[in-house]
Amino acid sequence: MPATLEVESTLTDRYQTTVPETVRRALRLGKRDKIHYSIRPGGEVVLTRVEASDGDDPVLGSFLGFLARDIAEHPERLEALDTGFMQRLQSLTGGIEVNVDASLSAEDA
Repeated sequence: MPATLEVESTLTDRYQTTVPETVRRALRLGKRDKIHYSIRPGGEVVLTRVEASDGDDPVLGSFLGFLARDIAEHPERLEALDTGFMQRLQSLTGGIEVNVDASLSAEDA
């Protein structure tokens, strides 16, 4: 049976930790990669690297991450959309049908 490598890290006051270099190497982790946690009934936790699917857009993912952080850090900046603005959007886009599953044409790409 191969030897088990054991490493430790420390939680900060904000419950954050640095993934040890040996774990990063073993999982081939880079900056902004995602980690999946599997928690087994006995309390054992297994970390694996989340593989990006072909449909993942790294730019969109970064933008959505930025929005999530900004909302979490500054909830006071959120504002409700007023009725006039919503009506204006409807007047501009109301008759347009969009198939989000359709492939882009060469001129749209």
